[in-house]
Amino acid sequence: MAQPQLQRSAPPAGPRRGLALYFALPILSWAFYDFANTIFSSNIVTIFFPFYLQEAVGGNAQMDQIASTMITYTNALVSVFLVLLNPLFGVWIDRTGKKKAYLVPFTLLSILGTVLMGLSAMWQTDAEWFGLPASLAGVLLSFMVAKFFYNSSLVFYDPMISDIGTKQELPLISGFGVGLGYVGTLMGLVVYPFVEKNHSYQAFIPSAALFLLFCLPMFFLFKDRPAKVVQERKSFFSGYREIWATFREARAHRGIFLFMIAYFFLNDAIATAISVMAVYAKAVVGFTTAKFVLLYLVSTVASILGSFAFGHVTKRIGSKKALIWIAVILLAALAIAALAVNQTMLWICGSMYGIAMGATWVTSRAMIVEMTPEEKRGQFFGLFAFSGKLSSIVGPSIYGTITLLLADSGNLASRVAMGSLGVLVLIGLVFQVRLPYQRSQ
Repeated sequence: MAQPQLQRSAPPAGPRRGLALYFALPILSWAFYDFANTIFSSNIVTIFFPFYLQEAVGGNAQMDQIASTMITYTNALVSVFLVLLNPLFGVWIDRTGKKKAYLVPFTLLSILGTVLMGLSAMWQTDAEWFGLPASLAGVLLSFMVAKFFYNSSLVFYDPMISDIGTKQELPLISGFGVGLGYVGTLMGLVVYPFVEKNHSYQAFIPSAALFLLFCLPMFFLFKDRPAKVVQERKSFFSGYREIWATFREARAHRGIFLFMIAYFFLNDAIATAISVMAVYAKAVVGFTTAKFVLLYLVSTVASILGSFAFGHVTKRIGSKKALIWIAVILLAALAIAALAVNQTMLWICGSMYGIAMGATWVTSRAMIVEMTPEEKRGQFFGLFAFSGKLSSIVGPSIYGTITLLLADSGNLASRVAMGSLGVLVLIGLVFQVRLPYQRSQ
């Protein structure tokens, strides 16, 4: 006999204002998880893992391109597994009503993977795995494990917000989490002074320790909300059917369908640029590690400003026009990066890219809300998230293939690869311009 499906009960009603809202233990512990996982995404994915590969593999213009290829291919391979398995994780929530019960082990596995990155990098051995030095191969495999479980944990983390606040409180809670996440970026960089030159792997284990430390409020203070019993039970593979059904339904809504295509290409460029920006800045324009860390901080501040500014821009001119302007800014930033002949041009590019990245998240969510019927909104947000994961395969694969095939050309390969991201943005811009749009009042 099939067991009944569980579904969360509604969050408690009752207005909370000011500090009473933000310092409620469930909300504070939830937001600190954003603080914690941002340390992983900034320290490991964006900064120190790419630097480690450049130090371990690079050394000249040709091998720097091989390092870029390894960075993008490992990220693309992780995304393949995310696309295959994440829809099934959503079904686990539907069937059990549990989120924290899955989030905790997934987070611990991500932290363990990060620790193994550090141990592998310190492993002194002459052995080889897959034709690579065993130490390097161990770091690559551990990174893929860490990033897979980091991204997968978000499948359980994001829906938790609906358990801790009312509909009116959710924008404030979400903003609080995003704000703490940006502070997490700054906190993560406290490991930098303890990392010796050309020893970026020394940041791996301290970053894992910070990740774990700031996850503890979530682990010990957040409780899954009691669930109500529902008789319907979904099959384990129903997540795939739901994605396909939503995709087919989106085709009947031409506007949202074209937007999903546009977002696919825009996110493709954004996600790829994030993963390669460290190596690109050092190899092509000659940034030191210290200067890149400062550039990253400037880009982060620009992202904060872009998200706030384009919240107002979107409200004034509508999400379609706002996203067109974002695509234009992103296109200009990538063109400047591809043609950069000095560090000043990359400072300009980094600031513009940060603005576009922060603004994209704000405006894209607004467009989905404006263009989808309320009763179907959850489905389309699910397709939106799935599209983002799918695009994270294509862009890195294109970039890495270009740097691999043109490695003999040195830094020209990276410039061509960066230019290819501009082509992706241009394709997305064409679809965005063509979509039918009637601004909601």
